[in-house]
Amino acid sequence: MVIILDRDGVINVDSADYVKSADEWHPIDGSIEAIARLSKSGYRIAIATNQSGVGRGYYTLAELHAMHEKMCALVAEQGGSISHIAYCPHHPDEGCECRKPKPGLLREIGSALGIADFSSVTMVGDSLKDLQAAQSVGCRAALVKTGNGMTTLSELDDAGLSDISVYDNLADFVNHILK
Repeated sequence: MVIILDRDGVINVDSADYVKSADEWHPIDGSIEAIARLSKSGYRIAIATNQSGVGRGYYTLAELHAMHEKMCALVAEQGGSISHIAYCPHHPDEGCECRKPKPGLLREIGSALGIADFSSVTMVGDSLKDLQAAQSVGCRAALVKTGNGMTTLSELDDAGLSDISVYDNLADFVNHILK
C-alpha cells in the first residue's frame, strides 16, 4: 500500500517566495504525525514534488536535500518513514518529463517501489498539477484544502475533476484512510 504526497502545501507551509532552506521549511500542523501514522499502519510513503526553485537558481540541490533530510528526520522522530522522494529540479521552460502534471515523478516512484499498477495508490495534493499527474498514471487523487487547495477546489469542475475526494488537511485525509 503506497500513498504519494505532494510536498509544498500538503506537508509543509508553502510560500509564494519559495521555501529555499531547511530553516524556511516548516511542517503544516499535524502533517508529520499524519505521515508517521500512515507509515506505522503499513503504508509506504512517497513524495512527488516540483522544485523549480533549483532550476530558477533560488536554492541549490544541497539545500533541497537538507529540507528533505529535515522532513524525514521529523517523521522518523514520530516513528514513521518516507520510502522515496522524487523531485523535479527543472525550470518550467525546460520541457522535462518529470514536472507535474507530467507523469515522470510518479513513474520514478513506481520504479523505485515496484509499483506496476497504480490503481490502488492514492496521491494527495493541493494543486491541479498534482491531481492531473495522479490521473495520468491511474492513481486515485485526493485534494487537501491547505496550500493552494482552496483555489484548486474552485477549479475542479472546470478541469473535469469533480469526482476528487477533498479533505481539510493531510491529518484529515489520514484519519479517513485509517478509520
